Amino acid sequence: MLERVSEICGMLAAPARLHIVWILAHGESDVSHLAERVGGALPAVSQHLSKLKLAGLVRSRREGRRQVYYVDDPGVVAVVRLLIEQSGHQEGRHEGRARGTGA
Repeated sequence: MLERVSEICGMLAAPARLHIVWILAHGESDVSHLAERVGGALPAVSQHLSKLKLAGLVRSRREGRRQVYYVDDPGVVAVVRLLIEQSGHQEGRHEGRARGTGA
């Protein structure tokens, strides 16, 4: 079990993959839209999506000529949301300390 958790953390350790999962946590998207939102090249985003699919973090379905990607595991969404929120809270505390107003 710990090995699986480590694999998932490794997948989410790349900022681009974490960004993709975060976007997909808010709704499904095709690779073109994801590349635009992430600010990455289409082939690179496609490669990240392949890795995320192999890890079981992202799924896809065909809609006509498009491949639509989504996250259907609420647990993955909750973990990513928690990590991002915690990062924001810690950033706020660090900024407060730098100004002499933090705990």
